[in-house]
Amino acid sequence: MAFTLATWNINSVRLREPIVRRLLEEEAPDILCLQECKSPVEKIPLDGFRALGYGHMIARGQKGYNGVAILSRLPLEDVGDKDFADLGHARHVAARLENGVIIHNFYVPAGGDIPDRDKNEKFGQKLDYLTGMRDWFHSDRPEKSILVGDLNIAPREDDVWSHKQLLKVVSHTPIEVEHMAETQDAGKWVDITRQDIPDGNLYSWWSYRARDWDAADKGRRLDHVWATPDISNAGHSSRILRAARGWEKPSDHAPVFATFDI
Repeated sequence: MAFTLATWNINSVRLREPIVRRLLEEEAPDILCLQECKSPVEKIPLDGFRALGYGHMIARGQKGYNGVAILSRLPLEDVGDKDFADLGHARHVAARLENGVIIHNFYVPAGGDIPDRDKNEKFGQKLDYLTGMRDWFHSDRPEKSILVGDLNIAPREDDVWSHKQLLKVVSHTPIEVEHMAETQDAGKWVDITRQDIPDGNLYSWWSYRARDWDAADKGRRLDHVWATPDISNAGHSSRILRAARGWEKPSDHAPVFATFDI
């Protein structure tokens, strides 16, 4: 069984329904994982997606912020969610495909602007959330699983436009990168995107603040596709659809794709 999966922080699924539909029409991934849906589940515009063949959805939602959803052309079974750091946020949902593969869709807290938990509660919440993920993967080692989402950390030097200038900027600080590495190691997760594209600068997010985001190209790779070692060799054809960042009323994130033959 082969399927293509995409992950995309959409920054309001109702506001940006037209570009979600465009992605589904033009790229036709079998599964699309969305983050920051900013919608109660019952108000996600599923009818429009169903008309394009995406008749299955597993989601967790909140009014106005957070929210994660998995849209699929393939049947899905809801296998739950976790509320790491007890934030009461809709930031995780998991689904099982008929072939037994479990897909985890995550939206890790952004962490605010100040990389100091004593001065910024949100940064502490981000670190605690990652610690919760780490501890869960240690206690319940994942198998035959794919983890995707906006993890809000660009771990490598070539995952940001300037390693030196971003070392003290939330999303690329050493403590965040360390927490992410510990989380990844706890589940023995393989970074599929970098397995396929091992070298070179690679970004999935560009700030709205840039007058010309494309020309400035001050990006970060905040969106990830990981897989457990038992299926990591099945992952291939990774890519980031940079062009979507320039679509009408875009998200500040671009979709990240991978294909799996399982």
